[in-house]
Amino acid sequence: MNVTSEIWNTPTDYLLARSPDSPVHFFAPSILQTQAKRFLSGFNGLVTFAVKANPDPAVITNLVAAGLQAFDVASPNEIRLLRELAPHASLHYNNPVRSRTEIRFASEMGVKSFSVDGFNELAKLQDIIPPSGIEVSVRIKLPVSGAAYDFGTKFGATPEKAIELLRRVKAAGFLPSMTFHPGTQCEDKMAWREYITASAAVSRAAGVPLHRLNVGGGFPCKMATGAPDLEGFFALIDETVAAQFGEDRPALICEPGRTMVAESFSHATRVKSVNDNGDVYLNDGIYGGLSEFPVLDVARDYAVISASFTPATTPVPTSIYGPTCDSLDVLPGSLELPSNIADDDYVVFQSMGAYVKGVTTDFNGYGQLETVTVLAL
Repeated sequence: MNVTSEIWNTPTDYLLARSPDSPVHFFAPSILQTQAKRFLSGFNGLVTFAVKANPDPAVITNLVAAGLQAFDVASPNEIRLLRELAPHASLHYNNPVRSRTEIRFASEMGVKSFSVDGFNELAKLQDIIPPSGIEVSVRIKLPVSGAAYDFGTKFGATPEKAIELLRRVKAAGFLPSMTFHPGTQCEDKMAWREYITASAAVSRAAGVPLHRLNVGGGFPCKMATGAPDLEGFFALIDETVAAQFGEDRPALICEPGRTMVAESFSHATRVKSVNDNGDVYLNDGIYGGLSEFPVLDVARDYAVISASFTPATTPVPTSIYGPTCDSLDVLPGSLELPSNIADDDYVVFQSMGAYVKGVTTDFNGYGQLETVTVLAL
């Protein structure tokens, strides 16, 4: 990914002046820093950033500039990246499945916080890492709704299993903590209430007070339904923890990914062709920056930019295809686009800062992606 050294006012200014033929990722650092400070001032605990959401060095350095001092990492390469860009940051390795080689590397790099959801993973930590000063968080899962998709299908122990896991964590000499993740783009505050309540019940049943409780990511970002009430989420979390834990209240951690970074990027795609049926072929699709569209079934804000026409006032449902020679490369449903949209026009999607940089591929020779810094989106 190429990053321009120039700073432009808006995406429109850049697109009309440069007419790029490859997708462009527009980054507004001021929006990212404002969001980071919103978490830092509103959340009653340690704020970490889930690096997997966007590992762009410009994102990491701007978060550090905003005041973040901790990051959630999920692989050795993410650990290397953070040690290079923020060598003194606290790193939390909360991917609960790790090889022995990965555990040794993390320990050598000074990682002191891990999560587990199974006895085998805990045993590996015990075999490799001296327990003194090392936090191990038991990750739980619940059948709660409200998220765009549920992380509990892959990770997490049931509350019943978590009780024994937590006991073994303490017996091994680690700092016993718990963690959960309600699922991405979770718009239901009550999911956090259910998870916090269950975590408190596990702690009581195990007879193990928690060192810390990580309330996960999953906080929603603005898509097309208005700005989420993050402060309402923070208040409910704080109130629920106080009510459920009482005098045994643990310190809190959160690990926002999508909601931290999404709104600070937009993503411009160019129209390659409009076929005889009015279907639109873009220069990006499911193997690139639009990879989440088939799996994250949420409406997104978008706009059409053109140097050659005024968009028709009445949009029409339009099928959207990606650029590859693959029939799977199609967006689900349709977009409401001007009936007179044409080759070389642009469709610019908003809230696109998450899961573009890290997952864009070069399948079929595509995947060229430029990042351009702007003052406003």
